[in-house]
Amino acid sequence: MSRVNTDKLSPGMVLETDVYNYNDQLILPEGLVLNEKAIEKLAYYAVTSVRIKDEVGSIPQPEDTESPYSARVKASPEFKKFKEDFETTIGEMSRMISDVVVKNAPLETDKLLEDAFNLLHPPGGDVNIFDMVHNMRHYDDITFAHSLNVGLICNVFAGWLGLSEEEQKLATECGILHDIGKLKIPESIIKKPKKLTDAEYEVIKTHPSEGYKILQRYDLNEHVKRACLMHHERCDGKGYPLGLTADQIDSYAKIVAIADVYEAMTAARNYRGSLCPFVVIEAFEEEGLQKYDTHMIMTFLENIVNTYMLNRVGLNNGKEGDIIFINKQRLSRPTVKCGNEYIDLSKEKELKIDKLL
Repeated sequence: MSRVNTDKLSPGMVLETDVYNYNDQLILPEGLVLNEKAIEKLAYYAVTSVRIKDEVGSIPQPEDTESPYSARVKASPEFKKFKEDFETTIGEMSRMISDVVVKNAPLETDKLLEDAFNLLHPPGGDVNIFDMVHNMRHYDDITFAHSLNVGLICNVFAGWLGLSEEEQKLATECGILHDIGKLKIPESIIKKPKKLTDAEYEVIKTHPSEGYKILQRYDLNEHVKRACLMHHERCDGKGYPLGLTADQIDSYAKIVAIADVYEAMTAARNYRGSLCPFVVIEAFEEEGLQKYDTHMIMTFLENIVNTYMLNRVGLNNGKEGDIIFINKQRLSRPTVKCGNEYIDLSKEKELKIDKLL
């Protein structure tokens, strides 16, 4: 039996033991053959590793099923420039934040924000940041790539919430620094793909508290520090490290929490391209609305869905069509016009959008 980090899992692996959340509720049962949905469920519940049967041997990798939409995004000049600038920013960001943690170096938040805003607003016009981050390939240095993506998403999300420009900058800063505590976790644990002990797993769960301790040394807005400490808290009281409930959680931590989970679920992985946003929205609707601030999560999801109004999509039965109506009661299930046929996905339980075209 081996413990495997969630971001190293592949479809076809078999769970050795039951997997529970932090409230001791069963998430996935022993013996389950993992598929993409099961792996994303683990990411959704912030399960960082699971025990996998050793005897599965080598798992054949699935064929690349990249959607035409993703292919067009990746072929665009905007994406190519974004990718180049993103990789440069990641290098600078990793050096700067590592020096903060290891050497108590100054924390240059103005530089971090400047780099983030250059990605959001390159010369020649703004980019669709969701198209950009959905299609970035998995990086070995997942902590920094994830943190930068979360910061970018937080910026856009804060705008959707009607926050001021200064508040949007603050939300961006919260997102960029939310996982800084992971740098206090031994690299042997963070990057260990197998045989992670239960004790090591508990160490990983200390990263919000460790990050908060680091940020306490600096003259930062208190929202940034609390977002770091509370981004794994949930409004239903089932998060960690403190088990806080809705009114006790910092408002910026609530923003980061949603961006954090969304980025983890939509980011491209080695075994697949980026997940269709409608698959992720459905996961939020089925399992997460009570976990997040109601106004915030609905604002976030509604704006994500509206981004794809009139977009051509593929259904899981092979049909293709255009989104023509958003169902606010089930955002993941709009009405799609397929030729002369109008399919209301809120009434067709077996059908769903599984790709953007």
